[in-house]
Amino acid sequence: MLVSHILKSKADETVVTVMPSTTIAQAAYMLSERRIGTLIVSRDGLAPDGILSERDIVRELGRSGAASLAEPVSSIMTAKLVTCSRDMRADMVLEQMTEGRFRHMPVLEDGVLVGLISLGDVVKARLMELAMEKDALEGMIRGH
Repeated sequence: MLVSHILKSKADETVVTVMPSTTIAQAAYMLSERRIGTLIVSRDGLAPDGILSERDIVRELGRSGAASLAEPVSSIMTAKLVTCSRDMRADMVLEQMTEGRFRHMPVLEDGVLVGLISLGDVVKARLMELAMEKDALEGMIRGH
């Protein structure tokens, strides 16, 4: 299965972006309000400059305390992004996420953000794919 298929199957394809100057407190509010786990940090809303997760915020709070909430997200975001394209295979994305120990991957097309897939999205797609393969094999065995 390709990343493009995963993106099409998502109920909401919206990718939430924030400016690098957004405070950590504002970002935490957005994550909570939208019930999501990750924000893409972008100066122009097109090209990602970084990614910020709930875990990043919790780590910073543990390290620096509540005063860090006034800091910009650019101070704690992950700037070295691992991205994929729409034509990448889901199993390759799953392998990268597992090895890199992260849960969200921006999808880029010619350097422009076109989507965001989560580990859960990839696992769900892979399970559907395995179920279809199982059904096809059972059909072959039964002679249908």
